[in-house]
Amino acid sequence: MPAKSDNVIHKLVVGGDTAIAEIVERAHTSDDVTTMVAAALFAPVPGDLLQRAAALAATTRDRQVVAIAVAHVAGDADRVDALARDHLVDHPDSVLVAWISANTHPNRHTRKDPS
Repeated sequence: MPAKSDNVIHKLVVGGDTAIAEIVERAHTSDDVTTMVAAALFAPVPGDLLQRAAALAATTRDRQVVAIAVAHVAGDADRVDALARDHLVDHPDSVLVAWISANTHPNRHTRKDPS
């Protein structure tokens, strides 16, 4: 993943609302698939960004990232799990997919009260 995309992901994950809004806005004119997908996860209406990302995805890696994000936005946790698991075997450095997967089940690691 290019350093530019890593920077975008970092800003989205740790940035405040202003940083997120700026990146979502910039993504509408970007031609970077990772940037569009990452921004779509925070956009009020992610469909346009995901459609553009799918149209521009030229590699298997990019197409997989788009498919995982689409499943996440649709709330299809089982599909996210299956696709992310396969993707991360081939691309263990895919921070965005790891983040999507972890945020598909935000309470998975929360300990439940047995009572």
